Amino acid sequence: MHMYLPGFAMREDGVGRPADPLPTPEMYRETMRWLGLDAVVITQGNAHGTDNASLLACIAEMGDCARGVAVITPETGEAEIARLSEAGIVGARIMDLPGGAVGLDALEVVDAIAADAGWMMAVQFDGSALPELEPRLKALKSRWVLDHHAKIFDGASPAHVDVIKRVLDGGRCWFKFAGCYESSRSGGPDFADIAEVAREIGVYAPERIVWGTNWPHNAAQMSEDYPCDADLLDLAMSWLPDDAARRRTLVDTPRALFGFGPV
Repeated sequence: MHMYLPGFAMREDGVGRPADPLPTPEMYRETMRWLGLDAVVITQGNAHGTDNASLLACIAEMGDCARGVAVITPETGEAEIARLSEAGIVGARIMDLPGGAVGLDALEVVDAIAADAGWMMAVQFDGSALPELEPRLKALKSRWVLDHHAKIFDGASPAHVDVIKRVLDGGRCWFKFAGCYESSRSGGPDFADIAEVAREIGVYAPERIVWGTNWPHNAAQMSEDYPCDADLLDLAMSWLPDDAARRRTLVDTPRALFGFGPV
């Protein structure tokens, strides 16, 4: 999820800015209680660009139940990485879509920094280009998450799914169920196109899937467009083959990937 606290400057162009009033920390805790979550990963939002100050404040506010995925650049030094790690950062974000602070042009350099730090990476881009990007993705050294159902905006073909399977086979990639509404061409409430790929990957590599809320759903500008998080969670879990896969996705896999330790 993304989280925001008052008092931190956001981008002047308004990209990624959540609607006012900002959700309060208690709203985040209420959402966690509602969904039955006892841990949270907070990802640096586009609104804050490369300034991780708000993210660190959010992790401190949430306490030991929180970890963070920050934005770093090729210029980020070892001392800063150590400072971020001490504050609860466990990963770096690559966001190669409009508004993203660090894109695929820095992928390999950020990957090397993350690997040296023992971090993971959250990697988001237009997955329509997966066949062309496959060699670069297979060469990554860190553990990394192919974010938001791979966001294949042009529609997933068998070739796209085959690439996803091959990068998962490399042993360092995970596939995230999150924000299905952002790249679905068929739309809700079932998001049939996203579901088709999710079910296939869920059967193929159930131990390689993580899930995220994408809360507070900044793209929703009207109340009637705001998704129901419980419905989205139930829907995503219905795409997995059995209860064992659901437990791995919600508990065991993310706890290991994001450094929470076993239950």
